[in-house]
Amino acid sequence: MESATPADAPVNRPRRRILALALALAGSPARATVSYPDVRPGPPLAFPLDEGAHPAFRNEWWYVTGWLRDVQARDFGFQVTFFRNRPGVAESSTSRFAPKQLLFAHAALANPEWSRLHFDQRAAREGFGLAAASTVRTDVHIGDWSLTQDGSQYAAHIRARSFAIDLVLDAGTPVLLQGDRGVSRKGPDPIDASYYYSQPQLAVSGKLAFDKRTRAVSGVAWLDHEWSSRYLPEGAVGGDWTGINFDDGGALMAFLIRDARGGALWAGGAWRDRQRVSRVLTPADVDFAPQRHWRSPRTGIEYPVSFQLRAGEVEVTLEPLFPDQELDARAGVGTVYWEGAMRAMSGGRAAGRGYLELTGYGEPLRI
Repeated sequence: MESATPADAPVNRPRRRILALALALAGSPARATVSYPDVRPGPPLAFPLDEGAHPAFRNEWWYVTGWLRDVQARDFGFQVTFFRNRPGVAESSTSRFAPKQLLFAHAALANPEWSRLHFDQRAAREGFGLAAASTVRTDVHIGDWSLTQDGSQYAAHIRARSFAIDLVLDAGTPVLLQGDRGVSRKGPDPIDASYYYSQPQLAVSGKLAFDKRTRAVSGVAWLDHEWSSRYLPEGAVGGDWTGINFDDGGALMAFLIRDARGGALWAGGAWRDRQRVSRVLTPADVDFAPQRHWRSPRTGIEYPVSFQLRAGEVEVTLEPLFPDQELDARAGVGTVYWEGAMRAMSGGRAAGRGYLELTGYGEPLRI
């Protein structure tokens, strides 16, 4: 079996041209009349309303990652992400074909037996019953790909070309607000920020299908919901991010935004211990020290796939489930990055499981 690539992902050519044109216009001077709202400190996020889409903002995503285990005690990593983009074109048009809201989705399965990530993606304009993101609750879909919410329970359904994901995710802990009551700074200027909350320690059960077999699985997952109009500060090329579910019930999110020289332009995160006491992490609290690199045989990009992470009082080593977890999404959101399942090690022993995302190691990330 071959992993899905952007060239054979199920997005037809006419739709690709429409999306490519909309994205090109969104980044051009011709988009002068669009006014996106800024992220500002104020009242904390409100639930359940803020679990839905925020279509006035430029970018938004619902991002689910986790570890699964089957009855043979084999481990897998999975990722399901839905993106919403307001490109800022044709906003005065009354045509139902106007690409006022674009939706993208990525799904990936990490199986150590393959030694390579299997990945698929979808893209569509919102509308016509084919794609939508509800403003009332988490309910986003593109065709038969969906992420929906009912109270404290989520459901993810993905029909990729080489695998299928059908999972139920139960939230047994409260949401973890990032930054200042849900406003997460991304740079020295406070306007470079996102609204951001996480739902760690999701108990997962369901099925994975691949290699002509369906497997019952269970595990633990992490959900991020984030929206912004100005995500990266000037001079930023990419970032390192991790979300870790610790075996004792704790949870950690840490990120570092890099400049063109690879230095730290900004950093932050949040830590919640097993007693559910939370702490906001400042730039001085976070350090990602690379330990080992891997070079992609397809793109030639070199990624630091192992780190010594310091996040406040937490110090762990991040080790990938396997090195080749590169995700080529140039046909969708226009970038190549590394996003993979990893273990958090402490004292030579596994202390938690999570995901690591590495962006901007090839071309600069543009959000």
